Parts: sequence; structure tokens; C-alpha cells
Amino acid sequence: MTSTKPGPLDGVRVIDLSLLLPGPLCSMYLGDMGADVIKVENPRMPDLTRMMGARIQSDSGESSESGLFLMLNRNKRAITINLKRPEGREVLLRLLEDADILLEGFRPGTLDEMGIGYEKLRERFGRLIYCAISGYGASGPYRDLAGHDGNYIAYAGLLDITGEAGGPPVLPGVQIADIGGGTQMALSAILAALYARERTGEGQFLDISMLDGAFSFLSLHAGEYLATQKSPRRGAMTLSGALPNYNVYRCGCGRYVMLGALEERFFRSFLRQVGRESLLDGVELTPEGLKALHPKLEEIFAARTREEWQELFMNADVCLAPVNSMAEAFRDQQLQARGMVQTMSHPELGELLMIGSPFHFSGSPVSYRLPPPRHGQHTEEVLAALGYDQAQIAALRDRRAI
Repeated sequence: MTSTKPGPLDGVRVIDLSLLLPGPLCSMYLGDMGADVIKVENPRMPDLTRMMGARIQSDSGESSESGLFLMLNRNKRAITINLKRPEGREVLLRLLEDADILLEGFRPGTLDEMGIGYEKLRERFGRLIYCAISGYGASGPYRDLAGHDGNYIAYAGLLDITGEAGGPPVLPGVQIADIGGGTQMALSAILAALYARERTGEGQFLDISMLDGAFSFLSLHAGEYLATQKSPRRGAMTLSGALPNYNVYRCGCGRYVMLGALEERFFRSFLRQVGRESLLDGVELTPEGLKALHPKLEEIFAARTREEWQELFMNADVCLAPVNSMAEAFRDQQLQARGMVQTMSHPELGELLMIGSPFHFSGSPVSYRLPPPRHGQHTEEVLAALGYDQAQIAALRDRRAI
């Protein structure tokens, strides 16, 4: 889908130095919104997602690309710069002359050591919004520690409350701190900083910590903790195992469904549909009182296959949903109707299936304009636009600066 209307960020330029997941997903969303995103990679060490995971082959078998990379890098142009070379740093500085946002995901202080950290850059580029995504942030005792998603959710307290009662902590199936604490927090901060710059004319430094972001997800649980001074327990919280009317159940076929009938009226509606509303007779509607219904609900769900439960999925007041596989989610009629399942034409790989943008604007819609780029695909194009001639570009290559 390519809209004829400009996106909300049309005219905004992003220089993206980030790699892997949090930063590239953030810049892809900015690109979907219309920003001109220039992805910068090292000429000899590309973004590692290009080499990770299963690959999608072209029909001819002559080219392939990592599915992971493809999902994170549409709507970008790709160039290569060796920032360790002074000539490479000069190319970056010329790029920043008309850039609005610099996004990076290095350990704090990495670009400072190269002489291109925020304090230096703001002397020359006062309107620049510099967003740094790191594990633990640019300050504090953990500042220089390496880490990954599991480390951040462990420190934040999320991992301790994830899993079944009596069991060990369970790693979530998605990267909560990387995406929720990194991508989404960075995106929110960048958009707010763009708005602030409209009023003040000044850019600023955005210090995004994935640990901070992950910790902020505990808001509801923190309220309970502050009131009781007791840490929540795995599988014993209202929304993660304590209630039989908000739980996952195994069907007779071995597949699973999710009953989310949290409010009494929805729970009664479900029981009415299966002819078992009498189960609530004399039951105190508290977590302790409802607990006795769990084995009875297990029996109810086990008596039918998931296909036989299908008719209740569309009941407006039952709150019953299938536990979809990835393949089923891509075929889901609601996700398709919302434009969350997209295809994009790739010059070598053909039609690519993609997850669409979750942002819906009535007046300035998102668009899918550029397929994920090859490593360094647009280097000469971008450098030529900066004023470099062919001889200068060749000299930069000889100096291993691009």
C-alpha cells in the first residue's frame, strides 16, 4: 500500500546507526510514517540480523535474505560508513547537516569516544534530536554492563512473575524489554521531542533504557505491592492464573483457547452459552471463591475440540479466543481487515508477507514504499546527493571509509 497523501513524518530525515531489533524496528515505524530513514552499517560488518535466522530465497536461487532482517527494515535506504575512520565520521557529519533525528543503540559513551557524541554534535547541530537506546541507560552503576532482553526483564522484576504457580520463571515468547522498553519508548520520546522542537526550535538528547521501559510495565502490580507490601507471585495474580474465568484451557483435540471473561457479566454469558450458569450458584465472586471452578471449566473445555468452540469466538459477550499459531495469526480475519498483514514487492525475492504498521492515521496514513535494502545499496546515491563526486566516492572506498 502506497498512499497518495504525505505521511505524518513526511520531510523528517532519520540517520539510523542502530542494529539488531530495538532501534531498527523503531526507525521502520518512523519510515512507515513517512520519514526518510537512512540506515548506516559498517562496510565489512553489516547488521547481524542480515545473517541470523532462516532465509527467504529468490525464485532463481541466486539471492536470499534473512527473514528477521526483512521484518525490521522496510522503508529505509541503506549506506555503509566506517565510523572508525575520520573520513567516515566526516560523511556522517555531512549527513547530519539536514537530518532531524540520529538514532543509535551502542553502549553509552561509544560515540563520545569517537568525538561524535551528543555534546559535540549539539554544538554544530542545535536542532538535532539524538536518541540513544541502551540496556541500562546513560547513567547509573549498570551503565556499562552488557545485556539482553532476558537480563533487563530479570532486573526489572518481570521475569519473576512470569510462569505457573510453583514453577520456575519462564522466558516470554517475545522480547518485552527490547520492543516495549526500547522500540516503543524510543518512538514515543522521538515523537514528543519533534513536537517540543516545533515550540522551542531546539533538539535534545533522549536517553532510552530498556530496563527503565521494562520496569514501567509493572505499574498495576506496583500498586498492589505498595498497598500490601507483598511481592506478586507467579501464577497467583488476577491476570496470570489466579482466576478460572481468565485462563488458558486445553480442548479435547489438544489445542488451546483463552477464556478472558474477567467481568461477572461476561463469565455468566459464557456459562449461559454452555448451559452451566448454575456453576455460579452460591459461589462467592472472589479469587478464592472462584478457584473451585477451575477443574470444572477444564472438563467443559476438554469435552469439545477447538473447532467445536469456534461458534463462540464471535459471540460479542463471551470473551473466548483461540490460541493461534503464527500461521493462524497471519490468516486472522481481524488482523487482515485492520491492514496488519501486508505484502510488499521485493526486486529479487518477489512478494513478501509482512506485519503492517500498528499506527492508523485518518488524515496522513502510513505507507509501504521501499522494500528492505541490500547492504550498502544506496551508498553512492546518498553520497552523490551530499555533493561527493565519483572520484571522491572511490577515494572513500580506497580508504575503507565506506
